[in-house]
Amino acid sequence: MKNFLQKIKTQLAKLSFRTGVVVLLLCILCYIISFAQMALDIDTAVKGVLWVVFFGLAKTFQYGGLSILGVEGVKRLKAKFKKNKTAEETECVESAETTVKSE
Repeated sequence: MKNFLQKIKTQLAKLSFRTGVVVLLLCILCYIISFAQMALDIDTAVKGVLWVVFFGLAKTFQYGGLSILGVEGVKRLKAKFKKNKTAEETECVESAETTVKSE
């Protein structure tokens, strides 16, 4: 069993960074569906089954996506988000300074 799981992990690690990001986006979608379906007017048993299915898919996509990305991919994603955040903050500060100077 351990060899089988190691083979799966090796195969997932061969996939590209973009594939890992897409799989993680599918994870987010499944999380949203798993909780949003609770608002539907259907039987409680059906809601429970739908929650288990979509929550299970979300967890599967989550661990699969993280296996595809690996440690370096996660660092790359964090750097990308941090870069975008600092760029937005810089734009806000520059626009505020321009407004103050023009007055």
